[in-house]
Amino acid sequence: MGSDYFTRPLEFLLTTLIELYVLAVLLRFLLAAVRADFYNPVSQFLVKVTNPVVVPLRRLVPPAGRVDTATLVALVGIEWLGQLLLGLLRGALHPWAALVLSLATLTDMLFNVFLFAIFILAILSWISPGAWNPVVSIVHSLAEPVLRPFRRLLPPISGVDLSPLLAILALVVAKMLVLPLFGILLQ
Repeated sequence: MGSDYFTRPLEFLLTTLIELYVLAVLLRFLLAAVRADFYNPVSQFLVKVTNPVVVPLRRLVPPAGRVDTATLVALVGIEWLGQLLLGLLRGALHPWAALVLSLATLTDMLFNVFLFAIFILAILSWISPGAWNPVVSIVHSLAEPVLRPFRRLLPPISGVDLSPLLAILALVVAKMLVLPLFGILLQ
């Protein structure tokens, strides 16, 4: 049993906890950006879970127009600290590399949030169109700003909306073009 025996489970546990919290902060930021229903139970949950980090930062980082910069700083800061911590577990990681990895991870997570939201919304439209619950409302709030331009580009054909397919294809291609750029920064 080498040092890997305890390091790998610890690394898995830390990665999971950090990424779940980062996802909560990212969703808080995105829901504020798309002006989702603040009183939705999911929104309230995200606000309460992320307030311990975001509220103290608001005293130091004021909003820039309609952008919640404190949440954005918290998002990047938590991911960066997480990358540094994981880098220490793996050996050593330079702060610049940790920042680039953080930005790459956040960008990947952002693409995935929109991809999953559109996919879930498309599936729900087949299974139970018009159904409402707090999660569906949040998913709709996230997906709609991305779908809107694609609906203008490709209106429904005989009642079938193919814009989610077009949006998913565009997001996957954009993800394939953007994420390798972070690898270039690390060289």
